[in-house]
Amino acid sequence: MHNHTISKLDDLITTLIDSVKGYAHSAEKATSVPFETLFRDLAAERQAAVTLLQERSRQLDGKPNEFGSAAGTVHRWIEDIHVALGGGDKAIIQAIDRGEDYLNEEFERVLRDDAIDAETQSIVRRAHESVRHGLTLVDQLKQQVAA
Repeated sequence: MHNHTISKLDDLITTLIDSVKGYAHSAEKATSVPFETLFRDLAAERQAAVTLLQERSRQLDGKPNEFGSAAGTVHRWIEDIHVALGGGDKAIIQAIDRGEDYLNEEFERVLRDDAIDAETQSIVRRAHESVRHGLTLVDQLKQQVAA
């Protein structure tokens, strides 16, 4: 039973690490200082969620991932291309939006998994708060750049 839970935690950890790297990358590409600051703050918030899930994995005798995925790297390259083609902050926000939607789906899938114990579910819910916060902020940013 712990193996299944550890596996699911590791999937979330990997995706969250991609998110940390993605926000840090977006901060570097942002042309607006407020966006740069916001993206750095969100990267730090996501790192806290990574740490939370890594600690739970270790409590269950897991060896949590410390690296993101190849898919996350590709996602950042695509963002670079859109920015280079003149998309600016709008392209960055669109890339973040796609990543946030994917991350939210991954969390919701784990939260619906009845094979994961209540304590782990509680910890996953706490980490998911960062994702929900990110979704709200990205929706606000989309409206802002559309105006």
